[in-house]
Amino acid sequence: MNTTSDLSLGRRVMALLDGLARHSDEPGRLTRLYLSPAHRDAAETTLRFMREAGLDSHIDPLGTVVGRMSGADPDAPALLIGSHIDTVVDAGRFDGTLGVVLGIVVAETLRAEGITPSCPIEVLAFGDEENARFPTNLSTSYALSGRYNPAWLDGQDQDGVSLRDALIRFGGDPEGIAGIARNPARYKGYLEVHIEQGPLLEARNLPVGIVSAINGITRARATVTGEAGHAGTVPMTMRRDALAAVAEMIGIVERAGSTRTDTVATVGVAQVQPGAINVIPARVDFTLDARSPDDAVRHAMVEDIVSECEAAAQRRGVSLTIEPFMDSPAIPMDKDLILGLEEAVGTIGVTPLRLPSGAGHDAVAMASLCPAAMLFVRCKDGISHNPAESITVEDADAAARVLVEAVKKLTAGAPR
Repeated sequence: MNTTSDLSLGRRVMALLDGLARHSDEPGRLTRLYLSPAHRDAAETTLRFMREAGLDSHIDPLGTVVGRMSGADPDAPALLIGSHIDTVVDAGRFDGTLGVVLGIVVAETLRAEGITPSCPIEVLAFGDEENARFPTNLSTSYALSGRYNPAWLDGQDQDGVSLRDALIRFGGDPEGIAGIARNPARYKGYLEVHIEQGPLLEARNLPVGIVSAINGITRARATVTGEAGHAGTVPMTMRRDALAAVAEMIGIVERAGSTRTDTVATVGVAQVQPGAINVIPARVDFTLDARSPDDAVRHAMVEDIVSECEAAAQRRGVSLTIEPFMDSPAIPMDKDLILGLEEAVGTIGVTPLRLPSGAGHDAVAMASLCPAAMLFVRCKDGISHNPAESITVEDADAAARVLVEAVKKLTAGAPR
C-alpha cells in the first residue's frame, strides 16, 4: 500500500464524523432514527458542511440533504455520491455517515486543488436507509428514482406516530415528494462508500474493496407442528418433537449456505410452544433468510432447503409449512464504474478485490436511477450496528484518496 499520504484526508473525514456523532436521540449512545430531532440536527450539520465545501445545498421534502457542484457544463449528466445519516438504535458512528462525509471531502479536495469537474457532482445524505423506525424500504433514495410508495406515509412507528406526521414535524413536505424524482438521463452514475460490515477485508489485510453485487434476499416464515407430551413419559422413538425437527432443519439451512460460493443462509428467529421444561415441544415457528449475489444460485439453494426440510419433517412425523414473504433480486454493480474504482484503488498501491455485499444499501435504490457502484472500507472485526464499530484514520484516508481519484477520472476535471 502507498504510504506517502500525510493522512490529512483521513483526519478530515474523522473530524466530520465526530461532528455528526454528537447528534443522538439518546444520551450516552448513538441513536438517530429517521425524522427524529437528532436526524434534523444531523441534517442541518451536514447542510453546513456541504455549504462550507462550496456546494449549493438544501434539504429536500423527505429530509435528504443535497449538495451540488455545478461543474464546467451544468447541463451535463451529473455524478452522484452518497449514503445515509440515519442509524439503528445504539449504533456505531461510521455506518452510512462515512459515505456522506467522504462525498463532502471530495468536494473540498477538488475546490482546494482548483479543479472544476466537467459535469455537476451531487452529494446526497439520505435519511431512511436503516428502516429502523417506520415500515419502509430505502424510502428517501427510492424517491429519487420515482419509486416512492405513498403508502409509506401512513406507516407508524412503535409509538403510533405516522411517517406523514413525523415528516411534517421534521419540516418536510409530503406534498413535495413527487418533485424529488429525477430524470435518469441527467445522471451518469452513483458512487457509495460504506464500511464493509463484514470480516473479509480485514482477513485479506486490505483497506478497501470493490462491491461486485448486492446480494439478493429470500425470506420466509416456517411452522413445524408436532405433538406435545410429557417429557418424562413419552419414549424417544414415539415422539413427534417439533423442536428436534427444527434443530435438524437448522443444520440443513447452515449446510446449504456454507457449501456454495458467496451464499449465506440463516435461521434468525425460533419460537417454541408451549415452551415448558417438562413438555415436548408441539410447535416451532422459525424464519429463513437466504442471500446470494446470484439469483439463480439463491433460488436453487432455497429449493434445496425446502426439499430437505420437507423430507426431514416426513421422517419425524411432523408437519411443515413454509411461506415466503420476500424475494429481493440481486443488484449487480455497474461494470464500468467498478473498473474505475479498481483503477483508483491501484493508484494507492493496493490490489483491487471484488466482493459481494451481504447487506442492502442505498445503492440498491439508486441502481434503478443510474449506474451504481460501491467501495467498501475495512472495519475492525467486521463489527457494525454496534458502538464498537471502528475504522482507522489510515483506512479513511485510503478511501478518500480512492474516491477523489475515481471522481477526477469520471468527471474529467480540468484546472481552472
